[in-house]
Amino acid sequence: ITSPVAFDILPLKLHPFSQSTPTGLDCVGWKRRISPPVITDGALDKTALMDDVGSEEDLYEDFRSSNHRYGHPGGGGEQLAINELISDGSVVYAEALWDHVTMDDQELGFKAGDVIEVMDATNKEWWWGRILDSEGWFPASFVRLRVNQDEPMEDYPLKVEGGKEDDSRRFGMGQTTKDQMRTNVINEIISTERDYIKHLKDICEGYIKQCRKRADMFTEEQLKTIFGNIEDIYRCQKKFVKALEKKFNKDHPHLSEVGSCFLEYQTEFQIYSEYCNNHPNACMELSRLTKVNKYVYFFEACRLLQKMIDISLDGFLLTPVQKICKYPLQLAELLKYTNPQHRDFKDVEAALNAMKNVARLINERKRRLENIDKIAQWQSSIEDWEGEDVLVRSSELIYSGELAKISHPQAKSQQRMFFLFDHQLVCCKKDLLRRDILYYKSRINMDDMEILDVEDGKDKDFNISVKNAFKLHCRDTEEVHLFCAKKPEQKQRWLKAFENERRQVQLDQETGFSITEVQKKQAMLNASKQHHAGKPKAVTRPYYDFLMRQKHPTLPTTLPQQQVFMLAEPKRKPSNFWQNISRLTPFRK
Repeated sequence: ITSPVAFDILPLKLHPFSQSTPTGLDCVGWKRRISPPVITDGALDKTALMDDVGSEEDLYEDFRSSNHRYGHPGGGGEQLAINELISDGSVVYAEALWDHVTMDDQELGFKAGDVIEVMDATNKEWWWGRILDSEGWFPASFVRLRVNQDEPMEDYPLKVEGGKEDDSRRFGMGQTTKDQMRTNVINEIISTERDYIKHLKDICEGYIKQCRKRADMFTEEQLKTIFGNIEDIYRCQKKFVKALEKKFNKDHPHLSEVGSCFLEYQTEFQIYSEYCNNHPNACMELSRLTKVNKYVYFFEACRLLQKMIDISLDGFLLTPVQKICKYPLQLAELLKYTNPQHRDFKDVEAALNAMKNVARLINERKRRLENIDKIAQWQSSIEDWEGEDVLVRSSELIYSGELAKISHPQAKSQQRMFFLFDHQLVCCKKDLLRRDILYYKSRINMDDMEILDVEDGKDKDFNISVKNAFKLHCRDTEEVHLFCAKKPEQKQRWLKAFENERRQVQLDQETGFSITEVQKKQAMLNASKQHHAGKPKAVTRPYYDFLMRQKHPTLPTTLPQQQVFMLAEPKRKPSNFWQNISRLTPFRK
């Protein structure tokens, strides 16, 4: 995982002649061009450690060569072990995770699920392998080592005409190849959960417990920043593992029905959202503390007392981020080896979708939290702001644009800029000279409003003719606000935006999304610091453009270059201002 915050997946450095187009699922479940590393829960990808967490290479290599079964191919001790096996004459198999499509004769093409005999793994990123009679190079990160290397090659699912698996070849005890693969996946899920629980226990008892004893070194606020809600995650995961083990059939693991466990805990897994959102703050705080030697020695002493593997604290704190991203991958593999007739099939299928939704929700919350900084900066750019901050009630800009607002009693029309957030509609006025400067005018509480579509023609309430109009009607006070758009399509976009606003509010209530007071205050504080850094309020164009979502007009390519320059810098008419002033009698000498 290249960025534990954005949940992106490590891109592959493609061979110069490769035209591979790998597609896979990131933690949100979207398709994208990726080549994700396959990592053990708790194990860390080398690039991730160096780029994001800053752990040293030797710590990483020691950890990679530990007894974890699945690291990213080509990493440290595992790569050496693979080469030793090959040189000793052993046969090493890997299973393809993604399609590898290539037009180069020296590369080995395959599809997801194919089994490849690894013949040379000396290169870190490109291995040499064989499928049947074909040999060639293939990207190491497209495969994972086979779950059980002791199984002979011929025991893997055979392909027959039509692309269907031949399950006629069976293991002892009447177990099909697919059942054996399901057994392996179930065993992996159970074992990695147990490993993960041990990691969480080590963090809670080895670090947090010791830190709390040193009030002279750590405040509770610092500990909350560094460790987030990892203790809540630990409690949740302990219950989850117990539920998994109850469903685990030790005698016949392939008959285990674990899908229901994921469905039962899908809501509780949403606590990972808070942890993932806080993780960047944890990294920054740790980075600051470890510049002081006494903290470095203290954290190392904690690790040694708990007899933890040789990796730094920031590495351990990355494991929950990795874990929540790995569940959809594990469930996808489990579904692959679950027959539709299996009693667990429907639950596994539903669990896969549920865990994708959990990961998607976490990413969405991350995006929302990033947006609150932009909203705070936008508010700091508004002149004459009155009342509470936008972030007190809102966290998402739904839509914005210019409308004519018609007010009682004279039915006076005023052109205003409106910004629709969840729960409120903010009204601003443009500066007459500097059109990028906005002045706060008012706001409307959307929770009390109903939207009324108004037909073109004479409006009875305001006794005027209107076009492209709609109303906001307050249910409590019977107050009515009339708005007119310039074009019919603009009106429709606003009506759709009001629907989206109500939908967003309802979704937030259902999922329990909220922004903490600390996050709100921090966002406003950051915006205030930027504002007072010497920049005038007018220099807020990036945030203004972000909120306005304005589209710049594109010039036709047929225009000569000279005309383009003229358009870019239009000539202004000479002002008659001073000539008119000089004619005024009071100013004459």
